[in-house]
Amino acid sequence: MLRWRNQRWAAETGLDHLSEDAWIRHFAHFDALPGNLPEPLAMRYHGHQFGTYNPQLGDGRGFLFAQLRDTAGRLLDLGTKGSGQTPYSRQGDGRLTLKGGVREILAASYLEALGVNTSKAFSLVETGEQLSRNDEPSPTRASVLVRLSHSHVRFGTFQRCAWHEDRESMARLVDYCIAEFYPAADAPEMAVRTRNLLESVAIATGRMIGQWMAAGFVHGVMNTDNFNITGETFDFGPWRFLPVSDPNFTAAYFDSQGLYRFGRQPVQGGWALQQLASAMLLLAEADDLAKALVPYEAAYRESFIAHTHHLLGLEPENDTDTDISFLQAFYAWMTESGASWPQTFFDWFGGNASAARAASSPQANLYTTAQFAPVHAALTERAPVRPERLSHAYFQRAAPVSLIIEEVETLWAPIAEADDWSLFHAKTSHIEEARLALAL
Repeated sequence: MLRWRNQRWAAETGLDHLSEDAWIRHFAHFDALPGNLPEPLAMRYHGHQFGTYNPQLGDGRGFLFAQLRDTAGRLLDLGTKGSGQTPYSRQGDGRLTLKGGVREILAASYLEALGVNTSKAFSLVETGEQLSRNDEPSPTRASVLVRLSHSHVRFGTFQRCAWHEDRESMARLVDYCIAEFYPAADAPEMAVRTRNLLESVAIATGRMIGQWMAAGFVHGVMNTDNFNITGETFDFGPWRFLPVSDPNFTAAYFDSQGLYRFGRQPVQGGWALQQLASAMLLLAEADDLAKALVPYEAAYRESFIAHTHHLLGLEPENDTDTDISFLQAFYAWMTESGASWPQTFFDWFGGNASAARAASSPQANLYTTAQFAPVHAALTERAPVRPERLSHAYFQRAAPVSLIIEEVETLWAPIAEADDWSLFHAKTSHIEEARLALAL
């Protein structure tokens, strides 16, 4: 049964004309799209999982189903999750729970609404199967998800080439990535092309993680096989969004050491890039690859500054020291006060233009403290970006859309108990309203 289809992105890829029956044939039974891949492609890759290298990885419950171009001409991949066993399933059943599919729709939609570079949930079909899982009540319902992304190439894809010392495949991989995603990185010599590609990936990754940090997003499992070369958020299974600012917040219950905790995400992104650089030693010199990683920190910093201001609807001062000082004061106050992360951004969107709404906020008392005074000054001194956006219906509400885990559990309960999707649809509609308001 078709439970969800992303009609907006279907239009971007020329698939919005498909009937429900045709949609299910293609995205549940996986009949090939006309003129596309005749058979799905499951990929092998390696990766560091919680710091330990694993050469036994691959697409165990998904595959690349099709490749398309969007209206801007960019290559897009349609990949599956929960489509069944592949040669790389490692004794798993290759299936996805319906709850897992619902969670990915919510997270990907919310990330997109917040302006974070992310894969998009494209389709969700409930299969009618019953699954057994250790981390949720079983038997539980099964689904198959299709996600849309700009690349299926992972850091771990390069690591596998390096493990096998397969220089020819590595060179082909570098050339493919440059041709499709980073044509400006092209150069006559392979070593230079490799170095240029790494620098491009480092910048894209830094920008993505800067967006995560401003959005209060905790990925959960930042293994090197869960990074792709376009700096796009994907494979974020046990994700969380911060209810309040907490650098030690950890998304995955099995991350007992807090390796991928919220405050460590920028460091972990840099570490993952170092592993990619190590794999690329097959084609380039260590010194050149080390230099290619240098822009990562600046890309992260600039993205964090820009995206925090974007989510506040404010213009940055465009003086790095001033903007960093503001961010330090703002996030320090957020951590110390225990203010709601989504409510604070909502209350102060537009700075001084939204001061009246902030005064009537459920946490208005937090905005009258001495500790908030310097933050208040910085918020109200910055110029709002298109203050007319505050008249959008989204900003007429008392509270923003949010996606803390308790809300996800609340909307899942009626689906599990009575097949009631009303809270899910209300949440996705609110997310879309936020996307439109923030994108203006």
